[in-house]
Amino acid sequence: QVQLVESGGGLVQAGGSLRLSCAASARTFNNYAMGWFRQAPGKEREFVAAISRSGGSSYYADSVKGRFTISRDNAKKMVYLQMNNLKPEDTAVYFCAAGEWGQESHDYPYWGQGTEVTVSQ
Repeated sequence: QVQLVESGGGLVQAGGSLRLSCAASARTFNNYAMGWFRQAPGKEREFVAAISRSGGSSYYADSVKGRFTISRDNAKKMVYLQMNNLKPEDTAVYFCAAGEWGQESHDYPYWGQGTEVTVSQ
């Protein structure tokens, strides 16, 4: 069983930055690939970024590539999402997820409760 708790969301102006954090409770945290997803109001949840078990590989949705960076610290059981040059269209609830290497929701059986990010004009 894995419990995930996100933090770091908030209100930021367009062009600003935020760093999201996700704390995991799993005993074997480095057995899981980690992902970030987001869900904007009235829209379906979408993939944002994923990182491999070791942290050696990562990939991103085209919409965030070059602006967002996913990282992990296996010793601390933490995953991060550094978000730079934020745009109003990045406004969403952001979810941390643990599971297999992939970009589909069904690849990740464990989910946090989400943290809200609002980007103003």
